[in-house]
Formats: sequence, C-alpha cells, structure tokens
Amino acid sequence: MTHTPRIRFVIGGVQKGGTTAMAHCLSLHPEVALPSNKEAHVFDAGDFDENWGRDDIDRIYAKHFQTASPDALHGDATPIYCMHERIIARIARYNPAMKWIVLLRNPVERAISQYHMERNRGDETWPMPAAMLLERWRLHGHYDDWSAHSPLRHHSYLYRGDYARQLDALLAHFDSSQLLLLHSAQFLAQPKTVLDKVYRHLGIRMPIRMPESVRLFSGNYPEVSRRSLSYRLIRWLARRSSRQLERKYAIRFD
Repeated sequence: MTHTPRIRFVIGGVQKGGTTAMAHCLSLHPEVALPSNKEAHVFDAGDFDENWGRDDIDRIYAKHFQTASPDALHGDATPIYCMHERIIARIARYNPAMKWIVLLRNPVERAISQYHMERNRGDETWPMPAAMLLERWRLHGHYDDWSAHSPLRHHSYLYRGDYARQLDALLAHFDSSQLLLLHSAQFLAQPKTVLDKVYRHLGIRMPIRMPESVRLFSGNYPEVSRRSLSYRLIRWLARRSSRQLERKYAIRFD
C-alpha cells in the first residue's frame, strides 16, 4: 500500500558543517521529530538492499522514533547523505518530495576539522599534509565502499569538500526548490535569520523562542592559520573543485 513517507526532510550535509547544531535547534521545535541519536544512517548502511520499498525503509526508521508523535514532521540528520550520488538516488526513490537542508562550510576549514576528528578517534595517523596528499590513493577502489572502516568514511577530507559535485548530484534527482543551501558561517553569526529560512523551507511555524546563539562545531580542535603550510596545501589541492563551485553555483568562501 502506498503511503506518505515517514521521513520528509534531511539535514543531509555536510560533515563538520554545523549539522549537529542545526539538528539540535530543530529538535527543540514542537512540530519536529529527529532520530534519538541524530544520525540514523539508513541510506548509507552497508546492508542497504536496493530492492527495499518505502514500507521496508519506514520500518527501519521506526526504531529511531519510538517516542515521537506520529503527527510530527519527521526528519533525519545524517551528513554523509549528500556526499555520494548513489545515496542521493536511494533517497529520491524513497521520497521524491524530500526536502534537503545542506550546510556548506569553507572546504579547507571543513577538511582540517575532519582531520582532527579522525586523529582524536585514532583513525588517522599521518600528519595533516601527508593525509591530504595521500587521500586520492587511499580512496582508490573505495568510492562505493560504505563499510565501517572504509577510507571513504574516514579519509575523504577533500572529497567531502567537493561541493559542486554533490550539488550536481542533488539537482539531478531533486528540484532546486527542495534544496536549501546555507552557509555555516552565517548560521554561526545569525542563527535566527538562518533558522527562519529553515522553518519556511519546511513549512512549519516559527517557535515562540529562538536561540540567541549556537555552538556550531563540536570538538576542541586546534586552529590552523591561513598562512600555515597545511592550510595553503589544502586550498591548493581543492582549487579545482572551488573553481567549479564558483563557476556553476556562484558560491565562494575566500
């Protein structure tokens, strides 16, 4: 039997872009329900079956919303969803009307933040410049590998910052009206303005109380100077994707 999909919006990216803060703000809204652990990781699961229908996927999601009101607007906040077209295509088959919220962060700062996160977790042992230079070879043969220890999950520092590629994939499967692009820096500086855009995008009323400020990025990671070798190297390595982003979507960060 055909029915309305349980999940009607996703905070689909990007990792280290402020998705946790966005999910927290939305979880405070009385009309919104998000997974108890924020990230459901349904569409990127290693055991995802391409033959699953909407009912199958909704049954998997049900365990993430055990205390949520059935009348609430259900969403997911898994930032890896926008990284790969195969995941985006799965979401499009499940719910062609899905609404997306995508936070874009300066790709150099995003890569550095992910690097420190992986170091703290013990999943990265190379120094930062080496990790960035080695990424292409580490990911070779793993671009469709969603296993827990795949290099795609842990060492995709530059790949995750190739926003033009990800936006191309999103717009190949969804209308532009379903996609809300936000800048992480604006969310940090003007949370009320950004959240107002989010509420209007989702078609829900503004709550009585809005947060005055947000703590955007989790983790106490050391800052890297823009003059440092690591920063300049990452910016150089990302130059092609940055040019494509500006040319195709008129988005730039520097």
